[in-house]
Amino acid sequence: MVIDKLEFVEQINKKFARCDMKIVIGAGKTKYDGWISTQETELNLLNRADFEKMFSKEKPTAFLAEHVWEHMTLEDGIVAAKNCFDFIEDGGYIRAAVPDKNFRNDWYQDMVKVGGNGDPNHPAFSHKIVYDYKQFCSVFEQAGFEVELLEYCDDNGNFHYKYWNEVDGKIGRSLRFDTRNSLAKLGMVSIIIDAKKVGNITVK
Repeated sequence: MVIDKLEFVEQINKKFARCDMKIVIGAGKTKYDGWISTQETELNLLNRADFEKMFSKEKPTAFLAEHVWEHMTLEDGIVAAKNCFDFIEDGGYIRAAVPDKNFRNDWYQDMVKVGGNGDPNHPAFSHKIVYDYKQFCSVFEQAGFEVELLEYCDDNGNFHYKYWNEVDGKIGRSLRFDTRNSLAKLGMVSIIIDAKKVGNITVK
């Protein structure tokens, strides 16, 4: 079934009229209980008008974006983060994950690099940047968020992990939830952050 953008927005407003609105950005086939999944055609992070239409009646309390920001340039990523900041409730957050430039794994780096492996049908073909943790945090800090690192590799390639609750937004490509990881070896990691909007902050 195909619905237009206006009808989609009306469905969201009805569904979340009396509860917290939590949005999965660029969800693809991902669906989680209590979250509304959106596609780029419904919520384009670079199109402020989409935010204005979708959140005209109520602001979301949370965004979830797994491997979305690497499909934008650095500059566009900052614009996207600023749009999220402007349209999220005070005290809300975005949990975001991207591939990690500092993960010491040749197969992984060849897969996530800009342009991916060169196959136009592979999702990584549209990768425009590979972030390290400092750069990724900076994107959201420039938008006004306070950023907490949950998973990342440091400049020496050492992996760092801080417990996070999947109820607040599940990231599949993560230490606990990717089956390519084991106690003996890491096969798939992400930079994972929580970027929180503290009230009464204005970013120009």
